Order: sequence, then C-alpha cells, then structure tokens
Amino acid sequence: MKTGIEELDIRKLGFGLMRLPEADGRIDLKSTIEMVDCFMQNGFTYFDTAYVYYDGESERIAKKAVTERYPRESFLLATKLPGWEISTKAGMKELFETSLERTGAGYFDVYLLHSVMRENRSRYDDAGAWEFVRELKEKGLVRFWGFSYHDSAEFLDELLIRHPEVDLVQLQINYADWNNSIIQSRACYETARRHNKPVIIMEPLKGGLLADVPQNIKDGLSKANPQMSMPEWALRFGISLDGVINVLSGMSSLGQMKENVNAMKNERPLTAGEFEAAVKAGNAINESAAIPCTSCRYCVEVCPQGIKIPDLFVNMNNYLIYKNLENTKGHYGWLISGGGSARAGACAECGSCEQRCPQHIRIIDTLKEVSKIFDG
Repeated sequence: MKTGIEELDIRKLGFGLMRLPEADGRIDLKSTIEMVDCFMQNGFTYFDTAYVYYDGESERIAKKAVTERYPRESFLLATKLPGWEISTKAGMKELFETSLERTGAGYFDVYLLHSVMRENRSRYDDAGAWEFVRELKEKGLVRFWGFSYHDSAEFLDELLIRHPEVDLVQLQINYADWNNSIIQSRACYETARRHNKPVIIMEPLKGGLLADVPQNIKDGLSKANPQMSMPEWALRFGISLDGVINVLSGMSSLGQMKENVNAMKNERPLTAGEFEAAVKAGNAINESAAIPCTSCRYCVEVCPQGIKIPDLFVNMNNYLIYKNLENTKGHYGWLISGGGSARAGACAECGSCEQRCPQHIRIIDTLKEVSKIFDG
C-alpha cells in the first residue's frame, strides 16, 4: 500500500538545478528556461534546488524559470536546509523564509536536511532541525520532508531508527557506486527500503562521469544493449530499483535535457540481464581504482590537519579513471569548502595516518600527488 509521497504523481526524472548552463560566469536564464520548458512539455515536473546552490542563485532561478511561469500545482519543488549554516531555531526559520522568498513557491513539496553525515549530525540535533522541519509540515509549509545523505549504511540505519517520522531519503546511487565500499550505494539503498522509506536518487550519472565512461566499460555495456546511450544506462539503472520515486539529473544544456527526457519518457527499467551488465561495469570501474582505499577512516581519526583522506582519494580515483579534470576539480573544491576537509597540501607529514592504514597505502606521497593536481 502506498502512503505519503508515493501517492504523488511524480514522473521518474527530476531536474536538479545545480549544474545549470552558464554565460559570462553567470547562470544563463534564457537557456535554463528552454530546458525547463522542454522538461515540463514532456510531462516531467520535479525540480530540486538548495539554499546553497550557486550561493542562492539556483533558488532565484527556480522562481524566474519555473514558479513565475507555471501554475504552482503543475510542478513539484524541493529545496534543502544547510546544517552548517544553523545553530538556533530562529536561524533555521530565517533560512527557510529566505528560500521561500527566493523561489516564490509559497510552500515546498519536499524539504530536506542537506547532506547529513556523522560529522555534522550534531549540528542538526543541537539546533532541533528534525523537530523544526516536522513543524513546518504540520503548518502546511512543507508537504514531505527527509534528508539527503552521504555516509555509511550503518549510520543511515541509526538515523532512521531514531527518526522514523521522515517521509523519504535522498541517496547517491549509480551503478559505479553500487558496490563501492566507500559510497555504499547498494547498502544505503537496502537500508532505506528496510525502513520502508521511499528513495530519491541523486548523482545517477556520478556528476556526469558516467556519461563518458572508459572505453572498456562502454564496450561491455554496448554488448549487452547497443541501442542505449551511456546516460540512458545510468538513468534507467536508477528506475530499476523498487521504491525509487525520482532520479535527479543535473543537466547543463538543452541537448542533455533532450537526451535525458528521451531516455526516461517511457520509464522502462533495465531487464535483469541489463541490470547485471551495469553492476558488472560498476565493479570493473571500482577494480580499476588506482588507490586501494576502503574508507575505514582510521586515518581521519588521527589526522591533526583535518584532512578527510578517503574522500580526497575517492575524488583522485575518479580523476584517474574518467580523466575528467573539470568535474573532479569542481568536486575537490566542494570537499574543501562544503565537505569539511583541509586541502591535500595541508599534510604535515606526521605519518600517523600511515601507521593506522590497514591497506598500507603510502598516504603522504599520495596526498602530494593529489595536491599537485588539485591544489594548483
């Protein structure tokens, strides 16, 4: 029996307003409107933004491109409360009201605590964020609520036991991260479903990396189905999972929008054989990772500089696998600014991390290589 958000008529493709087209260093409103119109004209209605995207400009663009141009009941809008910006209920209220004003939405169909992790959980707890958002729902300012998540399946289980009242969770899921020991897409997905929580998928194309995979991966997938494009493989992997109500894609051009709309218009899940081929491709990607880090995080516990070594190593592996410097450099910037890590170049070479590493990785030397590529 469907309850709550699952009762909404949500088409499976969502438009993530976080990688929008730009011109002269600013979001290109005209191009964004063309993309929004294509999206809506093909029957898709779910838009996802956040208080912090483009320093708030994403929410303002949502107003100009969506809420001022379409009837409010014709689309669904989600945004997020950034835990690193809050400390009091008054502060949360101000952030929420700012999001309402920027978007002109009147209310949010989905409101998420943004990027909940073990390391920032206390910020949300101490500020009373869980209770605050629940009250917003009771007042009718939010229809459904939950949290976006970047951490282990074990911690997700702990959160859902403590907060069974949440309506949904937003998880990073794609075939490359499905069996990844650090991202834990499969384990997190299975944990959410065990708690009967609907799932919204973010990063189905892994920040665009799965749109242009290494040739050996492309060959393997094409052998299973030569008619599917690489983006279609990634998007349809997401809708093949039970309980997934939406797959967000951060599109940057009208061409990407048309490609994604065409891939998702019939909302066909992968066949069993195709799904198996996608998982096999993801496993091959993980096996090709050059840094054998398993994200046990023992190194993080002892690093005096506050470097989140496994997170930087994941990004380095993505660079080595996909050869996409622009994408991985952008993510590195987020890890430093929003992810709470010091730069790789901040390493003091104390050696504490190497003494704790079960994989015997030469962490100091590897951080120097990371720094050469991303700190310059």
